[in-house]
This record gives sequence, structure tokens and C-alpha cells, in this order.
Amino acid sequence: MSPLAEDANLLSTSDPNNVRKWLASHHPKQLSMLDKFEIELRLGRLSTSSTAAARTSSLGEVGMFGTTDRRLVTSRTVELLKSLIGSTRWRNAAQLLILLRGIGKELHAAGGFREPAIGNVVRRVMAAVREETLNEEPSDSAKKSAVAGVDMESIDELEDSMDNMSLKRNAGVGGSTSRSTKMSLTNMLWDHPLGIKRSSSGRHRSDSFSSMGSDSPLPSSETGQFPPIYYANRPDLRQSVMEAIQEIMSDLEDLHKNINDQATSHIHAGEIILTYGRSKTVELFLKAAAAKKRKFQVVVCEGAPHFGGHAMAKSLAEAGIDTTVINDSATFAIMARVNKVLLPSHAVLANGGLIAPSGSNMVALAAKNNSVPVVCVGGMFKLCPMYPHEGQDTLQDLVSPSAVIDLAEMGDKLVSEVEFVNPVHDYILPQNISLYITNIGAFQSSYIYRLLAEYYHSDDWESFE
Repeated sequence: MSPLAEDANLLSTSDPNNVRKWLASHHPKQLSMLDKFEIELRLGRLSTSSTAAARTSSLGEVGMFGTTDRRLVTSRTVELLKSLIGSTRWRNAAQLLILLRGIGKELHAAGGFREPAIGNVVRRVMAAVREETLNEEPSDSAKKSAVAGVDMESIDELEDSMDNMSLKRNAGVGGSTSRSTKMSLTNMLWDHPLGIKRSSSGRHRSDSFSSMGSDSPLPSSETGQFPPIYYANRPDLRQSVMEAIQEIMSDLEDLHKNINDQATSHIHAGEIILTYGRSKTVELFLKAAAAKKRKFQVVVCEGAPHFGGHAMAKSLAEAGIDTTVINDSATFAIMARVNKVLLPSHAVLANGGLIAPSGSNMVALAAKNNSVPVVCVGGMFKLCPMYPHEGQDTLQDLVSPSAVIDLAEMGDKLVSEVEFVNPVHDYILPQNISLYITNIGAFQSSYIYRLLAEYYHSDDWESFE
């Protein structure tokens, strides 16, 4: 088998094993970088979110909460992708997308499910690849060259199989021969890859409604799932994708600055602002408003059992902000005096819901009962194309209850019969969030679906599981 055919076989599917074999045979240095990143991810050295804080607290290191900027793992992921894309010998956009999807699955299995930002960055780069591919139509000679390194007979067979699949799918929806590709809310609801999943009854969550009734199996190879333009030879594609990745890195570098520039538009003189636990983004946002001579008070919930609010209150007080720390149980009592609630974010879901540190849902419900606006502050890299099908268990992580109860107390007969659950996150309904402040502006939760369409391609929304 020729080297070109071997490359085509290895990169014909996004199976992480195939991707690793391809990297091992052609790019061992890049594979070593990927392995090193995964080891750090598995050991929790790159996890700087509330999950890491909870796990650290359960080991007795409460003071470690919130000391690291969460952009670290996101920036490291972008740098890894930049190195892999810039140094590997992929031949067209289709191979690059398969490579990125395989890397996304690999990172997800290594612990990326605890950091949704990792998968979000991979999807963002995949969207950039699709955009650069479709923006510039190849020349006639490039179209004739078609797929480099793939046998033309196999391409014809894949095209025939895809044509047959499309005919069957069209027959399953009443014989329509064309479908609108224009992005709209209706198309996203009915053609979304997470729509329905096939179970014993014959349905798949990854199938759209338009594919129901099609009994033809998908091809084992992923090579034929892209339009022909993705297989064209584009020498300039690498440079275009690298420029798009550099733009993503610039957005991360300027993230806090762009968010802080909006502080005076949302924080007014004389206001009483309540926040929960500790978040570097919220902390810098409040300090930016104070630096512009805005006089306001901040009430910080201590965020038990990790007590990140104590460090948050100390940092704000040192910046000259009038700060008060309260017990979490006093949140409802003081809410009537509060003008605004600022919450951090772990992830923003596709329906406009929010994944935030455990205890935030209690604060949001108290604010709703008192008609107090709840504002979430976070970067766009936390925007996650996932729906909360599992309710409070969405993106959830359970840690040891040792932070809640001492192991010695478990010897008591009554206590030993109690089941202790120590969740790391809370899911907050979209109707309980008034506004999202991001590095590109402020948006209501009902507008999140549009941001998803701008940042990610709908074909890449599916999970990397």
C-alpha cells in the first residue's frame, strides 16, 4: 500500500486510535505534545474551574480556590491545536476536520468533560476550517485534482452511496428533492444533530427528523460525509486556518479587557451588588467599575463548603470596595436590599441556561422571587452547544463529601445511614438569567442560539463522547 493510501485509510475516520496511529507514524513529536497535555489534564493540573476547586477543597487545601485564571486551559488548548495543525501533513479540509474531531474525542476522554471550554475551542477551530473552506471557491484545476491521496474509485463509490442516502432521506420526508441550507431557528430545531437518537425503537439522538425512515446504514468511513469542495487541494488553507486560530488567541488575551470596558454600563453609583463564591472574571469586573470612581457595595456569599467568598471579599476590600460577607443561608433575607446579582459561569448552554458553581441556583431563585436581575459574566469560550437533557446532572461532577462532613463522624449509626451528595455545579434555568455579559457584548438568554450559529457549525455541535 502506498503512503498516500495509508494516510487516507488512517484519516478516514475520527476514531482516536486511528488519529494516534497517524500521528505516531508521521508526527511523533506532535503525538508527544498531545500525550503530555493529556497527562496534565488527567492529573487536574490544567483544571482551574470550580471542579478543581472542589477537589482541592476535599483534600483540605481550601486556600487554593480561584487562584488561577481559567483561561489557562483554554489558551493551552488553542496552542496545542495550533501546533498540531501547523506541523502535520494533512492534505485537505476533510482530513483536517477528521483530525480535529479525533483530537476532540481524545481530549474529552482524558478529562475534557470537566472543562467544556476544551471542546468549545476544538469546535470553534473546526468552524473556522469550514468557513475558510467555503469562503474561497477553488479554481477549476483544483476542482479537477479533487482528493489528494485518496483513490478515485473509492471517491466515486462514496459519492454514489451519499447520493443514495440523500434520495432515501428525501423520500422519507415526502419526496422533497431540495432543502434550504439557510440558518434559521426553525432549521436549527428540526435539523439539529442532537435532535433524536436511535434506540431500540429505531431512533437516534444524532439523527435529524429529516433522516427518519432511512434504513440505509452510514458508511463506516467518514471520508464521504463532506461536500466535494472539502476534498479539493487548497495550498492556502493552512495559512488561512492559522490566521483564524491567531484571532481566537487574540480574543482570549483581550477577554477581560473587553468585559471590563462594559462595567460602568451595568454597575451604577449607590447600588448593592450580590455575588456568590469567587470568580476571577467577576472580581476583575467589579474592580474595573471601582477604578472608574463608581461607589457601590458588594455582598459576597461565602460559598460553603469551599468558602471561596472569603478570598473574594478580601480581594475586593483591598481594592477599596465596600464589601460584606454573609452566610449562604442569609441570601434570601438580604435579597430584598440587593439591586443586582452577578454570577460566574462554568458553561452557557444552547437553550440559554447556565452551569454555575453549586449554590448559585439558590441565589438565582431568591433573586427571581424578589424581582432582582441576575447577570452572568463570562467569556464566549464558555458557550457550549449542549442542551440540558439531564437537568441538574448536565455537566455535573460529584466530589468527595469530606468537605461537608468529617470522616470521623461517619461512625455514628444515624449519620452512617445518611447519603451525602456533594455536587460541584448547579444548572440555572434560562428564564432566571436576565443578561449575559461577554467579551463581545451583552445578550439575553433568548439570543444564545444565534451566537451558537455564529461561533460553531451545526454539524460540529454533537458531543465528542
